[in-house]
Amino acid sequence: MRIFFRYISLLAGILLLAAGTLRAGEEKTAFNPKELVFEHLENEYGWRIALPGGKHLAISLPVIVRSKKSGWHLFSSSRLTDGAGYQGFRIAPEGANAGKIVETDTDGLERRPLDLSVTKNVLAIVITAWVILLLLFPLVRWYKRDPLRAPKGFLGFLEKIIEMVYAEVIVPVLGKDARKFGPYLLTLFFFILCSNLLGLMVVFPGGANVTGNLSVTLALALCTFLVVNVSGSKKYWRDIFWPEVPSWLKFPVPLMPLIELFCALTKPFSLMIRLFANMLAGHLIMLVLVSLIFVFGAMGAAALGSSILFSVLFALFMGLLDVLICFIQAYVFMMLSTIFIALAREK
Repeated sequence: MRIFFRYISLLAGILLLAAGTLRAGEEKTAFNPKELVFEHLENEYGWRIALPGGKHLAISLPVIVRSKKSGWHLFSSSRLTDGAGYQGFRIAPEGANAGKIVETDTDGLERRPLDLSVTKNVLAIVITAWVILLLLFPLVRWYKRDPLRAPKGFLGFLEKIIEMVYAEVIVPVLGKDARKFGPYLLTLFFFILCSNLLGLMVVFPGGANVTGNLSVTLALALCTFLVVNVSGSKKYWRDIFWPEVPSWLKFPVPLMPLIELFCALTKPFSLMIRLFANMLAGHLIMLVLVSLIFVFGAMGAAALGSSILFSVLFALFMGLLDVLICFIQAYVFMMLSTIFIALAREK
């Protein structure tokens, strides 16, 4: 408990000093909470790492675009920083394409080229994949060396998580198909869990909003959608296109088949929205709570003193709650995927 209060005091002191510095006018521009929030949530063409003294270390990433008039282009994202343009491309500061690479046509209109660039979220996905390999491969090597002895320490903790997910969810639901679909479902679980936890970190390689990005959650949901429908049994497809209901509900107007088909198509969207909304909300709440310190700090010392304790304590509480949510969302996404696969495999 004493360590906990020391941590709170230290965190409050750091934030108080930062807010006081901001109020004293050392920065030329006023604090913009909206800019801070959306800068963290948006996908970027580079990775900015905060350093002491208000400085930043920028990691440039490859920009790969294809223009209709000039073909393929490959260059560093550092060419497009601070509103600069390169080879006819620039990052749009506002409008429908804000934050995206655009090119200007001969008629003066901005158009989006085919963009295959390595963005912040793409790099974060690669980092997450390496983290999973670094976490799980030592456990694989352990059982190859000594299959009869249980691991201890961190490897034992990982084994407990895998056993909980596989033995208590995948096997009871899928039965004999557990070994066939277990690798995919475990990969899905650990990818979402590691992405969520890395997203809570404020230092590199964390800080990317991967599972709070709709494109990423859509890709994960589509993977489950393909697995479900490719592995579906004859009964699964018969229940969709010719369900066991009165004939007048199927012919001449195929009312029930349309409803069943709609349900099959909307399942991945429910997975996508659930994960996206929960993780995005967690990031938003944390950023808003921290921003309150600087907002009240600009109003004066009285407002700052009354707000800093509330913001720090509530931000810490939400941070701990977010860690639990990271695990719950990975577990729920994997569990629902398991149930959908089991329903499609029913004979």
